[in-house]
Amino acid sequence: MAEWLIEDGIGETRAIRVEAGEIVAAKVAWPGELAAGAVVKAKLASRSAGSKRGTARLDDGTEILVDRLPKEASEGASIRIEITRAEIGEGSRVKRAQGRPSDKPLRPAPTLADILKAEGHSVRTVHRFPVEGWDELASDALEGAISFDGGSLLLSPTPAMTLIDIDGVLAPKPLSLAAVPAIADALHRFDIGGSIGIDFPTIEAKADRREVDEALENALSTFPHERTAMNGFGFVQVVSRLTGPSILHRYRRHRMASLARILARRAEGVTEPGTLVLHCHPGVASFISDDWQALLARRTGRQVRIESDGGLAPHAGFAQAVQP
Repeated sequence: MAEWLIEDGIGETRAIRVEAGEIVAAKVAWPGELAAGAVVKAKLASRSAGSKRGTARLDDGTEILVDRLPKEASEGASIRIEITRAEIGEGSRVKRAQGRPSDKPLRPAPTLADILKAEGHSVRTVHRFPVEGWDELASDALEGAISFDGGSLLLSPTPAMTLIDIDGVLAPKPLSLAAVPAIADALHRFDIGGSIGIDFPTIEAKADRREVDEALENALSTFPHERTAMNGFGFVQVVSRLTGPSILHRYRRHRMASLARILARRAEGVTEPGTLVLHCHPGVASFISDDWQALLARRTGRQVRIESDGGLAPHAGFAQAVQP
């Protein structure tokens, strides 16, 4: 199996797989999340008569959709639940976490390293990734746009599915074939799962549509999934396992919080001596907590100061070392 590199950042754990010096796959976890694999104690809040599905509620008010409820489970009863899918924000809607009853001991969610090891991968924790490319990956996820030779992809998380639209100057068939590698790359680099809709240009000839289908099948050979054949309007649906938000979902929905994490990572990389000053938009600054500042100070061995500037675009934050 492949080797994954883990970087424990401030407010974010990142994992990447590298081939030929390039990031070809990535995953992200934020601490404190109710993620897949956690076993929690809750109360059954609601259940329709005769249904195996219901809603459970944690002490902090978090609601979980529960399946496979036993007949004897009644409203108000304590229940132990294993989380099977984390909460996911899509568009204007938040899909609640999902789980099922369990007799396993209470436990927090497994770490990224635990998950990757359980899948049989080799895992190595590093202070900082030895290859460039994380900032570009994060920027692509924030923008939801990827360029390729002859066109571009626009990726949009929606309540129904992640949509991938293809645009470009080439004719429909060559544009579609050129987009296929970029699509496969995006699914791996952004850790996208669940229902995925790909809107290719309309291709009239069945033989040409079949050729694009075959190219897509080859490109997704290492991406576990099921999919439809391209229909006459150029649409393909891909379905894969989903246990939590993709990097695309996470960064697009929580833009300011994501930019704060990106800025903290940049600040850790400043090597010049002096007080570490983080210049950023007020919306970004609001997510850099006192705990984060203290952790950044410990990691870098220097004083840390936040300079909030409403004139800076949210994505334009930067860190620098200044002399007293």
